[in-house]
Amino acid sequence: MNVWADLIAAVRDVFPIAATILLFQVGVIRRPLPHPGRLLRGLLLVVAGMMLFLKGLELALFPLGEMMAAQLTGPRFIPEGARPGDYRWVYLFAFSLGFATTLAEPALIAVALKAREISGGAIHDWGLRLAVSLGVALGITLGTYRIVTGASLVVFIVGGYVLVVLQTALAPRMIVGLAYDSGGVTTSTVTVPLVTALGLGLARSVPGRDVLVDGFGLIAFASLFPIMTVLGYAQLAETLARLRGK
Repeated sequence: MNVWADLIAAVRDVFPIAATILLFQVGVIRRPLPHPGRLLRGLLLVVAGMMLFLKGLELALFPLGEMMAAQLTGPRFIPEGARPGDYRWVYLFAFSLGFATTLAEPALIAVALKAREISGGAIHDWGLRLAVSLGVALGITLGTYRIVTGASLVVFIVGGYVLVVLQTALAPRMIVGLAYDSGGVTTSTVTVPLVTALGLGLARSVPGRDVLVDGFGLIAFASLFPIMTVLGYAQLAETLARLRGK
């Protein structure tokens, strides 16, 4: 483990953000930075955290996702000449992984709590988190099926967004922006590394698949399907409220 190389890489990643903020603070706003000592300590903590996080990805999360994909597609689980239906353990693992990682996603928790606060409790934070987690789980499961079958990524993604457009026209206006944002917050620190590793590992293990062509694309499913489930959650809640009011 080369600590200095990892530290330099983390500084290089954080530097553009710090430089941009400093440039606007001094050159545009023309006011000194408030509490510079505290800001510097915070920046050093960000660099240290970035260094440790990236090293953790390299040592644990990426190898773990690829290892699970390789094991679940081995001879013990997949017979020779297997059909797409024989990969049921892969689909179950993909669903479970998508649901669990998204439920624990810090960015999603923050958005859900803020949505509950601003809506005055009309949007339940746990309901939103479960809807988003279910969407990611379904999306990754379908994405792994696409890798196994070698189907076109374009067909799935274009078809999904057509459905999203139709749902958007029918969903309550207050939920539309939040639903679209929910698709973005799923692609964050916890979910992305494991899902990416799963896709690459699966593409390496399934005969006839190209890692570059088929291994990527799961993140697109993880971003798209939560929009559908959150819009569907809002439409269902609105329908139930209308029925109770009758």
